[in-house]
Amino acid sequence: MARHSGTRGWYGKVAGAALGVTMLAAGASIWTAQAGTVSGSAPKAAPSSAVKTVAVTIAHASDKGARGVNITIDDGPDPTWTPQVLDVLREYGVKATFCMVGTQAQAHPDLVKQVVAAGHRLCDHTVSHDTAMDKKSPAYRSQQILDAERMITEASGGVRPMYYRAPGGAFTPDSRKLAASRGMRPLGWNVDTKDFEQPGADAIVTTVERELPNGPTLLFHDAGGDRSQTVEALRRVLPRLKEQGYSFGFPVR
Repeated sequence: MARHSGTRGWYGKVAGAALGVTMLAAGASIWTAQAGTVSGSAPKAAPSSAVKTVAVTIAHASDKGARGVNITIDDGPDPTWTPQVLDVLREYGVKATFCMVGTQAQAHPDLVKQVVAAGHRLCDHTVSHDTAMDKKSPAYRSQQILDAERMITEASGGVRPMYYRAPGGAFTPDSRKLAASRGMRPLGWNVDTKDFEQPGADAIVTTVERELPNGPTLLFHDAGGDRSQTVEALRRVLPRLKEQGYSFGFPVR
């Protein structure tokens, strides 16, 4: 797995306090698509005793089988780019997995709720996106994973992340085991579009077409910089893959 250079210091500048938000009116079926469905006006975070352990191995496969594709979106939510990504996904009827940074989720709970309301899944991408976390202590890794899980769950209104993606692929055996014990399947990728380098929409599309035979899980970003190229690339890639007979699903659990 490719690593993104550095820790992307912009995350450290995100405000810690969550913004005020008007709750989205969402039916119970919306929450059923996520782990830990509950009844009532506001879903509650599942206690440890209610969490079902999942496999500790890093998932790459799609629940749609051999012709399935998983769209995964990292590092948000972002008030500029996440809505645009959501619009494109809605236009083509595609569901995706959003790997959210804890501080971003805490700062933009309205966007987290929009992601859930649209039927997408949530993924824990740690508190601060430290791509060197595998070199640090187990206690530090636990804090990054568990605090982000809490931040995302609270921002969503009680919907828990179903996956855990280590920043830059910095997985360790203990971090995978911890995530799995919290019901979050470790999530890898097969196609790194390198969209975070802003190579141009043409280059992003070419990378997808060239590397898709490597596996079904595609990595895009909706934060960390100007993501206009990502939005344009998705607008081209999604209908093209549909025309080629692919279907869009979620990573296996």
